[in-house]
Amino acid sequence: MFNLPSIQELVIIVPVFLLALTIHEFAHGWMANRLGDPTARLHGRLTLNPLAHLDIIGTIAIVLIGFGWAKPVPVDARYLRNPRRDMILISAAGPMSNLLLAGLAAFLYQTMPWGPLLTQQSAWLIVPVASVVKASVSVNVILAVFNLLPVPPLDGSRVVSGLLPLRQALMYSRLEPYGFMIIFLLFISGAGSYFLWPPVRSLTLALFHMWG
Repeated sequence: MFNLPSIQELVIIVPVFLLALTIHEFAHGWMANRLGDPTARLHGRLTLNPLAHLDIIGTIAIVLIGFGWAKPVPVDARYLRNPRRDMILISAAGPMSNLLLAGLAAFLYQTMPWGPLLTQQSAWLIVPVASVVKASVSVNVILAVFNLLPVPPLDGSRVVSGLLPLRQALMYSRLEPYGFMIIFLLFISGAGSYFLWPPVRSLTLALFHMWG
């Protein structure tokens, strides 16, 4: 699934990923705060400062393999008036924020007159900016689709758990200790690519065609 990125690719991928992860975690914290849980705000996570959300290993992974993760935003369900419903909203907020960011990036890429902006003096800036904006679409779609996989502890599993009857939800939650092993096996076996890449390709193309 992952190829080692070149230096040129890293210059584009790293800032794009950091912004996407920051928006993702901020959205979780913002929604939790709106629903009555101040935990993220009290821990300094209700911020757009990437340093507050960085995970050291996840950041190194961005550099090494072009994919990474941030520290999960803390949520305390005891503050929520309707915990099961509210956890669905909090969990969905992250991926939805990435899809909104992808849509905004696709709109910007398709509507900006990149060609007329190019001059011999400005090419060194305009070309990288256009590449970053275009990459923002695919990176944010990848993050959204990946996090919506129904595998604990990804956001999709929280959504599924909130939709299941309580008894089934409790049984489903028992998978969480094995979640990272399941994710690892999915991608080592290639099954993860089977589930991830078709919707990523479709959504990315749809966003570009929407504004094209």
